[in-house]
Amino acid sequence: MPELPEVEVVRAGLAPAVSDATILGVEVLEPRSLKRHDPVAGEFEALLLGRTMRTPARRGKFLWIPLDGEPRQAIVAHLGMSGQILLRDPGAVEAGLLRIRLHIETAAQPDGSRRELWVHFVDQRIFGSMAVDALVPTADGAAAGLGTDEALIPTQVAHIARDPLDPAFDDRAFAAALGRKNTGIKRALLDQTLVSGIGNIYADEALWASRIHYEQPASSLSPAKVRTLLSEVRHVLEKALAEGGTSFDAQYVNVNGNSGYFAHSLNAYGQEGRPCPRCGTPIVREKFMNRSSHFCPRCQRLR
Repeated sequence: MPELPEVEVVRAGLAPAVSDATILGVEVLEPRSLKRHDPVAGEFEALLLGRTMRTPARRGKFLWIPLDGEPRQAIVAHLGMSGQILLRDPGAVEAGLLRIRLHIETAAQPDGSRRELWVHFVDQRIFGSMAVDALVPTADGAAAGLGTDEALIPTQVAHIARDPLDPAFDDRAFAAALGRKNTGIKRALLDQTLVSGIGNIYADEALWASRIHYEQPASSLSPAKVRTLLSEVRHVLEKALAEGGTSFDAQYVNVNGNSGYFAHSLNAYGQEGRPCPRCGTPIVREKFMNRSSHFCPRCQRLR
């Protein structure tokens, strides 16, 4: 599943094209891709036609594009397991997986010219979605997420905690919340109501870098260890961002269809049986929830 770096790569790639662009047309080719859209608010197509899009924003794995006008609304996109948002020239054909198409006209360039583009929502497994959702004030009064200075967030995203790259993320509140958690630290990192954007890949990588076992009780971590963990989480996420995210197959691409290459920098995740880059002990994979955890049994002992 795309995690914070992959979604942020998409947000940053969309921003130059869709900011202040006008929606000229909307095609929904797969109604299941609107499963999170509330039809009571209006038809998806009718709510978008003629609207102007603002700069895309992101919190955790959720991406939204604010719209002009009243009531305050936004296009909310969740990539699910295999979703992609691609920028295409008009006439481009996808390989049978296109679910939603937005026909847009970009903002005027310095010479006054405008360009027409297609925004394609492609999704093989149809776990992802798009919706038009109302914007509501943030609980803490701070900007809702990366890419926006407005304290307005979609209702579908409001329950998600801030992510570690968010300027308004509260390190002290996070540490205090960990102190009240009796679950293993990896389970806490995956709790999107505690901290968002950290999925299985980056949790394993940050725990390896911090020398913490994934089942170590969250409440047992010292303040210094929590600071180390947060630092490593941010380092891993920022490095993945710089490398375009993690692509294990063609499903994880940026808006131009290009893959990220952070997979070549992984130290623990997916490295079962390979020597730990730090001590040489073979990396171990164990079942964890509905997925797996990868760790070094020597560097990351359960204490």
